[in-house]
Amino acid sequence: MGVQEKIAALRRNLNRVICGKTETVEYLLMTLVSGGHLLLDDVPGVGKTTLAKALAKSLALDFRRVQFTPDLLPSDILGTSVYDQRTAKFTFRPGPIFTNVLLADEINRASPRTQSALLESMCEHQVTCDGTSRPLPPVFLVIATENPIEFQGTYPLPEAQLDRFMMRVNLGYPDEASELQLLLDREEHDPLTDLQPVLGMQEFLEIRRMMRSIKLEQSVRGYLVKLVRATREDERIALGCSPRAVLQLADCARAAALLDDRDFVMPDDIRALAPVVLGHRITLSGESRYAGTPVSEVLTDVIRRIRMPE
Repeated sequence: MGVQEKIAALRRNLNRVICGKTETVEYLLMTLVSGGHLLLDDVPGVGKTTLAKALAKSLALDFRRVQFTPDLLPSDILGTSVYDQRTAKFTFRPGPIFTNVLLADEINRASPRTQSALLESMCEHQVTCDGTSRPLPPVFLVIATENPIEFQGTYPLPEAQLDRFMMRVNLGYPDEASELQLLLDREEHDPLTDLQPVLGMQEFLEIRRMMRSIKLEQSVRGYLVKLVRATREDERIALGCSPRAVLQLADCARAAALLDDRDFVMPDDIRALAPVVLGHRITLSGESRYAGTPVSEVLTDVIRRIRMPE
């Protein structure tokens, strides 16, 4: 089975469980292939947890879910050292972060101290506890969820945390046809229980290696950099996108090209992905916030101003 056939099989698996959300499935696959992390910003009950479970089952990956609450401690995520009376030594007991797919459910309900426990793992692919750094598995994906409606008892994610998420997307409500199909599919059983792996770990890592070889031509590279730098120069923006955004937008575009069976990135890839890769990294000025200007409007203006290469 070729690479595109393997990717198509993975798409089919996910779309069997999440009806009518092909665009979000594509975003998830781009994030996974490029080694990033995903922030799902949506109301309860639209399938965020189901999507994460379906992905893990489709690739035979280890899956852990952590419900973030105000009393959650960093050690509840990272693990802790426990004294063993038989050996008279401390033994490290790894926490749920030592997995392949970690679902951080309602991440903004935990305190900033607990949220910061994810920072090192999401950037450096390791966890440091008691002065010892421990590597995470080759495939490590954080899928975090937020409820954008309910703000009571929540702690907004700081800029440093948001910057570590490759994309911020939402599932949204399904259309009528998809919701009817949802009912039909679950009349007798949950399709998630029948889901079978379609790719092994080594097969997936080979796809990730192929993504790194996707060409980013000089003019496209220049367009990408100009686009990101423009977010730092707009007077309506107090904090623009970081150099990490440049790297992640490039990787995301490479993944999009691979999923589209191309060996090169097009300017259209950069333009299409900019809103979901850059939007959550922008902090508006006080004047723009008081005027009620949405980030999406400002970012659309910035993207429109930067001329695409021919």
